[in-house]
Amino acid sequence: MDASASKPRESRIVWENVLTVVCAAILIAAEVFGAAFAAGWAFATLLNLGEYGVLGLQGGFFLLGIYAMFRFIQNARRIEPFTR
Repeated sequence: MDASASKPRESRIVWENVLTVVCAAILIAAEVFGAAFAAGWAFATLLNLGEYGVLGLQGGFFLLGIYAMFRFIQNARRIEPFTR
């Protein structure tokens, strides 16, 4: 057997891309989750849902925010690959 065939391909981490995606994710997450909590409070107050309605809507918007951040990081990794 050829020794080079069994050796896995070495990949290097591109720290500039990792740092770019992490910094953008932190900035966007702060905005997304802040908006989620504010929207939950605003809609629950507007619809007179009470204290549990506020918590429920904030939780729902928070879950949507987690999904949005997951998709953002997936797409950002495609544009800015972490390895070469």
